[in-house]
Amino acid sequence: MIRVMIERHIAEDLGIYYDRLSRELLQKAMQAHGFISGEVLRNIDDPNHRLVMATFRTVSDWQRWHGSEERKEMMEALEPLFKTEERVTIFEH
Repeated sequence: MIRVMIERHIAEDLGIYYDRLSRELLQKAMQAHGFISGEVLRNIDDPNHRLVMATFRTVSDWQRWHGSEERKEMMEALEPLFKTEERVTIFEH
């Protein structure tokens, strides 16, 4: 089992749009092979700093989802809302 942490910084005043789209993306990820769980968190001190934590069965499952057309399409809508490029870190037990 692996844990994927995706750190994002949202441009000012675009958080409401990000929240809607990121929930849609998480719902789609839930259907991905090997997806176990996920959550989206907001930094208390910086509401434009977000963290997505997703658990997948294997690195291959995550890579399959990360490279999927479905995720790429959703990211095309999300990326214009980012202040900086997202940062992905994968952890294992």
